[in-house]
Amino acid sequence: MIQRSGLRWNLSHGLMWWLPIWGEHLLAGGIAGVSVDLILFPLDTIKTRLQSPQGFTKAGGFCGIYSGVPSTAIGSFPNAAAFFITYEYVKYFLRPYSPSYLTPVTHMMASSAAELVACLIRVPSEVVKQRAQVSPSVPTFQVFSSILREEGVHGLYRGYKSTVLREIPFSLVQFPVWEYLKALWARKQDHAVNSWQSAVCGAFAGGFAAAVTTPLDVAKTRIMLAKTGSKIATGKVLPALYEIWRKQGVPGLFAGVFPRMAAISLGGFIFLGTYDQTRSLLL
Repeated sequence: MIQRSGLRWNLSHGLMWWLPIWGEHLLAGGIAGVSVDLILFPLDTIKTRLQSPQGFTKAGGFCGIYSGVPSTAIGSFPNAAAFFITYEYVKYFLRPYSPSYLTPVTHMMASSAAELVACLIRVPSEVVKQRAQVSPSVPTFQVFSSILREEGVHGLYRGYKSTVLREIPFSLVQFPVWEYLKALWARKQDHAVNSWQSAVCGAFAGGFAAAVTTPLDVAKTRIMLAKTGSKIATGKVLPALYEIWRKQGVPGLFAGVFPRMAAISLGGFIFLGTYDQTRSLLL
């Protein structure tokens, strides 16, 4: 009886410890994700239409700029929450085994693991969103139903590999740069950065990472938008990149780079700043 009571106390004590530590990351990440995705949705639509195979005008131009927003609204919170709870957990798990000079490697491993988990939620939401963005006259639910009818659940995960291959290099650049800039700023001012300073660091880190990973983003967009049964629809990234380069050259590989940089710089400012601010309020 004593052992059972002790076990019960340990379990409840462990749960009470877990909730504030990991619950704050889940809630802060989810709120940050919803904020940035909904605020910057028009820029994302413009970027997707610039990257689409039919071209900006035929994909809708500036009409129906919020087409696909229900998919983002539904998927944004769980996607961002899954990312940050995994990111913080892996950092926490690896910290005792990582000397200080390997801190950037820890951040890289944590962000890569977080992307693998988050993409399980992000990709179906992204597939529906992007197809709705280039078909502004078609309701989002109809796009979703059409994918399930023609391709099944597998169709919702078309582009999973290309998304992961885009997101992991992006995170390998963004998060170590973000953490480094925060640490540098903190050393300069002799105390930890506040939320707006973290947001500025996030904007620089996000813009830089967005620029260097744009070709992978273009390939991911083409794979998700490709007609069922086409060569690009198989989801292979290198053939998709080669096809884009063959038809449009280097400009095609960097289609939408400026809206992408603008969206992700602003997104990094809002996303990482909101994340830090929400965490500080919860704490």
